[in-house]
Amino acid sequence: MSVWDDVIGQPDAVATLTRAVTDPAAMTHAWLFTGPPGSGRSVAARAFAAALECPDDGCGTCRECRTAIDGTHADVTVKATEGLSIRVEDTRALVQEAGLRPSVGRWRVIIVEDADRLTERAADALLKALEEPTPRTVWILCAPSLEDVIITLRSRSRHVRLRTPPVEDVADLLVRRDGIDPAMARYAARAAQSHVGLARRLARDEGARIRRRDVIAMPGRIRTIGDAIAAAADLASIADEESSSSGAERDAAERTRLLETLGADPAARTQPPHIRAQLSALEKEQKTRATRFARDTVDRALVDLLSIHRDALVLRIGANVDLVNEDSVDVVRALAAMRTPEQLLQSMEAVGEARERINLNVAPLLALEAMTITVMSGNAAD
Repeated sequence: MSVWDDVIGQPDAVATLTRAVTDPAAMTHAWLFTGPPGSGRSVAARAFAAALECPDDGCGTCRECRTAIDGTHADVTVKATEGLSIRVEDTRALVQEAGLRPSVGRWRVIIVEDADRLTERAADALLKALEEPTPRTVWILCAPSLEDVIITLRSRSRHVRLRTPPVEDVADLLVRRDGIDPAMARYAARAAQSHVGLARRLARDEGARIRRRDVIAMPGRIRTIGDAIAAAADLASIADEESSSSGAERDAAERTRLLETLGADPAARTQPPHIRAQLSALEKEQKTRATRFARDTVDRALVDLLSIHRDALVLRIGANVDLVNEDSVDVVRALAAMRTPEQLLQSMEAVGEARERINLNVAPLLALEAMTITVMSGNAAD
């Protein structure tokens, strides 16, 4: 067993990090892990932290390895945002913590997931820590690509690039780690396009599989402007429903826990001013988290739409390439029969533009309506 067992499909990255753990000449104070969604950036970061703390350089079984990976090690801090950005206040707290000597381990490790979400002021605060590194402190930044991190941060970090793991490796991981049936694991890995987290969810959640089938069937049903507007509304409502259902129980638990921490009575009809202020701050944070979750849900649906158009294009031009949606080949064939290659590319471009617009804070429903109308135009032109 090893801490690297779950870092799948990344032999070059694992070799680089393993060498850094054992060879002081290969070690540095700041690292930048990049890779597409689902490539396992945070998994690799935690595995690296565990290997740095482990007396045996990453055995995967000792207390240091287990606590570093699950985020409870005293010298390993993981900053993950569920909001739209990482604020300067959060970064300053991390910088202050990074100045402390390790308390029980060999290193103090600070992992910043979603480093691409650092605000400008937050990035400036972090830059000072990277320019004047503290001995025995290691920073690990994670982001989708180099371009998503400001140049001053990436120029002071050693880059480790992760890639999308093979479908077979993701399926094997689901079988080995989560006990998923091999056939279901392979379906989920392929449908998720090797995104480990999404594959696990598809394999375990029938509702997620049903929603995905509805999404990939959508392009063939859009014939009129009314169909296009309705399809956009359906996509937006799916995101809102998932956000509400997944967040309601968690939000309530967080509120109860906060009241208990403050010594307040959860059953009281009114709370003192200082407690109301804390509750207001929590509600604001929860609202921001829900907004991000809804947008991420929409983006996942758009990636599924891209996959069905891509598969239809593969069939249309007769390319000898595996289909992402091989379990829905009838839907793929129907879409390929409806569209020319040019129309399929036009729809793919529309989906890509919708993703970009939503990422730039355009109202999701407006971006989705523009996309579905373009998709409708392709159907009508056939």
